[in-house]
Amino acid sequence: MTPPARPGYRSAPRYKPDGGFLPLADLHPRRNLPLSRRMIEVQGLTKYYGDFPAVRDLSFAVQPGEVMGLVGPNGAGKTTTLRCCTGVIPPTGGTVRIAGVDLATDPVGAKRQLAFFPDEPRLFDYLTVWQHLVFVARLYGVADYAARAQPLLAELEMADKRDQLPGELSRGMKQKLAIACGLLHAPRVIFFDEPLTGLDPAGIRRMKDTMRRLAREGAAVILSSHLLSMLEEVCTHVLILQQGGKIAAGSLAEVRRRFTEHPDASLEDVFFKATETAPAAPPVLPGP
Repeated sequence: MTPPARPGYRSAPRYKPDGGFLPLADLHPRRNLPLSRRMIEVQGLTKYYGDFPAVRDLSFAVQPGEVMGLVGPNGAGKTTTLRCCTGVIPPTGGTVRIAGVDLATDPVGAKRQLAFFPDEPRLFDYLTVWQHLVFVARLYGVADYAARAQPLLAELEMADKRDQLPGELSRGMKQKLAIACGLLHAPRVIFFDEPLTGLDPAGIRRMKDTMRRLAREGAAVILSSHLLSMLEEVCTHVLILQQGGKIAAGSLAEVRRRFTEHPDASLEDVFFKATETAPAAPPVLPGP
C-alpha cells in the first residue's frame, strides 16, 4: 500500500525514461534551494563528555555539490562531530544548520533534509530488504516510493535481494541496504562514516560513483574515512581534525598549498604534514 503524500512532496516518478535518476532538486520542490546557500553550516560546535572536550569550537560549511572529507587521527572527534551534526547526540554548545534549518530548534525539519550512514548498519532482523524500504517510505512520507526504490536497488546491485532478511545478507549487502534506505527520501545533505567497510572492490567502485552522482545532483556530502587515497578520489574539500579542533579546512588545492610545496602532493602527505605541525591542544577545562 502506497502511503499518502505529505505537503511539499511530489508524487511524480523519480526516474527518467532512460533509466537514469532525476536530479535530487526535482524530487522535492521545497528543497529547490539557491546554490549559494550553505547546505551544512556549523558554528562553534563544542561537545564535552564530562570534563573532556571531544570537539572544541568547530566551525565549517559545505555547499551544494561539495564532498568534504573529514579526517583525523583516532580520537580526533570525527564521529562525535558527525553525531552532533545529525542530531544523534546533542552538542554542548554551538549551532548546526541543515539546509538552513536549525537542528536544535527544528530537529524534525532538519533531519528530513539529511541522511546519516554510520560505520555499522542498523537494520531490523525481521524485515526483508523491500520491507525496510517500505517502512522508511512511510516514515518520510515518500509517495510512489517503488519508482525510487527499484532503481536504487539496481544501482546498489541488490535487485535480487528484495525478499531476503538481514541475517541472509553479507556485511557489505547490509551496508548497501542501509544506504538504499537513507537515499530513498532524496536527502540534500548526506553524512558517511566509514561507508566502505565490508564492501568488495566492485562495491567500493559503485559506492564512489554513487557519492559523485549525489554531489553532481546538488547534494552536500561529508565523508569520514581513514582511507585517504579514496577520499582523494572523491572529495572536493577536506577538514582535518586533531584533538577535537580544526587544524585545516578548504579545497584540496588550498590545503595542499598550505602544507606542502608540491601541488600534486597526496592527501596522505598533506595529512601527516598538517598533523605533525599542528600546535598542541589547549589545556582541558571543566565543561560548561
